[in-house]
Amino acid sequence: MKQTTNALSGLISDLDLRLLRVFKTVVECGGFAAAEVELNISRSAISRYMADLETRLHMHLCYRGRSGFALTAQGRVVYESLMQLQADLEKFRSNINAVHNRLVGKLHLGLTDNTITDPQSRVPSFVARLKQLGPDVQIVMQTTSPNEIERALIEGRLHMGILPCHQQLPGLVYQQLYWETSYLYCAQGHALFSLEERQLAPSLLARHDYVSPGYKPDSAMLELQALLKTAAHAYQMEGIATLILSGSFIGFLPEHYARQWQEQGVMRALLPAQFHFKTPFTAVWRDEAQPNQLREACLNELRQIYGINSDTVN
Repeated sequence: MKQTTNALSGLISDLDLRLLRVFKTVVECGGFAAAEVELNISRSAISRYMADLETRLHMHLCYRGRSGFALTAQGRVVYESLMQLQADLEKFRSNINAVHNRLVGKLHLGLTDNTITDPQSRVPSFVARLKQLGPDVQIVMQTTSPNEIERALIEGRLHMGILPCHQQLPGLVYQQLYWETSYLYCAQGHALFSLEERQLAPSLLARHDYVSPGYKPDSAMLELQALLKTAAHAYQMEGIATLILSGSFIGFLPEHYARQWQEQGVMRALLPAQFHFKTPFTAVWRDEAQPNQLREACLNELRQIYGINSDTVN
């Protein structure tokens, strides 16, 4: 029987790494079309790179066509192996950091959307201090939902996330940073908008359509949601605000985020003394035995910025 030679049986070349990076992006974007924007190259070029990788590996990695994009069984193994390779490279960088006593490499940081307007969120100050500490550090920032940040942390695609803590998942470590206050709002055009405060009551609010966040809320929010009629879901803050501003829904927004519309006179809080809750914002990372100098430096900077004792972790 003729034996097939694997092109990657020897040293992995720069070309191989370039093709694997394209493959990784295509998988994580869910297809060629979305990867086209992420990679900033044409779809035909992506298709050519994928074909070259399949040729070098002697494998069929994915299905693509009218039915959509999907990995083959071999493609899933290659992707999982690539994620392990990325993790090993990060460990290598961490070890080199320790040897040279300076910070290098990439920090993959996850943030939830629309926190920049919160004066308590000191992420810009944190980034500035980190760049002073390690000028060679490359920061890759991803803004997405809390659920996706936690998933990316577990899978090793992010080093750290800063997000509202609605749950605590096994395998992740949570460090509380600050509290965010949210109120229930409606907008101009809604039936409740022009009513005086004394005319409002929980029973009246319960008759109006409410937009619920798509992530799992904490206990304080759950108690208030139980009094309302859920009629829509949104996974990011901008989606909730959009539905509220339509004049068709009521919903919870962070006070700092809603302030811009309140000052314009197009949004108001409903029964703020009763319908409000506080959410802890936390730094989150994967619980690992392997030390990571870059991540530890980030944690030290965050703790200094927020005046936190290093022992107060969950």
